[in-house]
Amino acid sequence: MYLISELASKAGISRTTLLYYEKLGLISGQRLSNGYRRYSERDLQRLLLLQQLQSAGLTLKECQSCLDVKLDKQVLVERLHQLEEEIQKKTQARELLLGLLGERSQRNLHESLIQSAPLEHLNWLNTQGYSEKEALRLKWLSKDMNDHDAYMQDFMDIFAPLERWGPGSQEDTLKAASFLPNSATHILEIGSGKGTSTLLLAEHCDAHITAVDNEPTAIEQLKQKLAETQFGEQVSPVCASMTSLPFAANSFDAIWAEGCVYIMGMENALTQWKSCLKNGGMIMVSDLVWLTDSPDEKTKQFWQSEYPDMQTIATRLKQFDALGYDLVEQFSLGIEAWQNYWLPLQRRINELAPTMVASQALIDIDNEIATYERSAAKAFTYQYFALKLRAS
Repeated sequence: MYLISELASKAGISRTTLLYYEKLGLISGQRLSNGYRRYSERDLQRLLLLQQLQSAGLTLKECQSCLDVKLDKQVLVERLHQLEEEIQKKTQARELLLGLLGERSQRNLHESLIQSAPLEHLNWLNTQGYSEKEALRLKWLSKDMNDHDAYMQDFMDIFAPLERWGPGSQEDTLKAASFLPNSATHILEIGSGKGTSTLLLAEHCDAHITAVDNEPTAIEQLKQKLAETQFGEQVSPVCASMTSLPFAANSFDAIWAEGCVYIMGMENALTQWKSCLKNGGMIMVSDLVWLTDSPDEKTKQFWQSEYPDMQTIATRLKQFDALGYDLVEQFSLGIEAWQNYWLPLQRRINELAPTMVASQALIDIDNEIATYERSAAKAFTYQYFALKLRAS
């Protein structure tokens, strides 16, 4: 027989809890003539069994039912499902903490935040000490604070000698340029890169072109190209962020933005850039779009991870209208424009593969190329949109 304090000690629970269990009828002590309670060995063993059942997630009421009547297997099945969900959440929490401590990959975290909280994701990266440029690169490229520097080093090594950093062709650029107003005297090119399109625009129009990119090496290469041409006075390279353009309001007749709007998101970009345009100005923008409502699962999963805001053409047209733009023209990149990008990139990957076996950047780009080969120009493409800002 045990006094209440002895039973509590052996069961590893408090006196108050024991009294509560007795009130519920889980145990039944005997009150002696001196007022003390006494408990039997069976009470102790019943408590130990109760604790085992509680560890499985059963409520006290369910535990009592298991003790007094035949097991209700449906209740146990439900508790098992709950426990499995809890284990999964705890495992995810553990992996997240290990990732934040630098002992696991953070890619799942960043991919999730890109979809669920894109703006706060960027703010958080800024809080962690990343500049806006590096925060955007981490968001769209490395997706891991732990390996970001090494990832970007590999990424730049892969792309440094390549002329194109995105799909396109001379023919498509000139076709898009033909929609620009002949009266334009000042054009802002956003995301100019090394100037492939910049020089074409300069060659086929008389407007002054301000070419903006946030990558210093790309701007330097554009300056070198301009020094070898007659367009040095016509083009002004500027190293700046597309999210904070350093230009006065109403400065440009047209904006040219090929393959870069995803960085800010279409609605955010067209809203912010609007102030740079003169009344009735034009924007030429290209964006990744779905060509089908039912892409193959691999392609769908790839773009959900890489570009969650990817939409159909019809959805984009509704957004343009809501933002105050009228569609002038539109057309899709053909497969040749995609091949202009991915075939040289594939050759570069093959060249570097023997020395970059474990490179996450190389693995990601190889996966990207496989997606292009499988579905580019069929399930998705870049769509050029010529948009005119409605007069206010």
